[in-house]
Amino acid sequence: MFLDELKPAIEELTKQPIAFLGGFASGILRLKLSEDPLKSWLEKQGVTTFSWTDTSSGNGSGPQSISIE
Repeated sequence: MFLDELKPAIEELTKQPIAFLGGFASGILRLKLSEDPLKSWLEKQGVTTFSWTDTSSGNGSGPQSISIE
């Protein structure tokens, strides 16, 4: 069911609510951890290593023209 798919997210939310909500908010706002001011804030918090994979490579952004024969 639908609730079974949400179970891992709910478990993480109950384990570490602040970290979960911070990650959720940064995902919604599309903040990149490798850019300031978030990068400098993370460094002040003691987080020095993090990885970021940019899924928006720009291939699908904007209108595209197609021709139908």
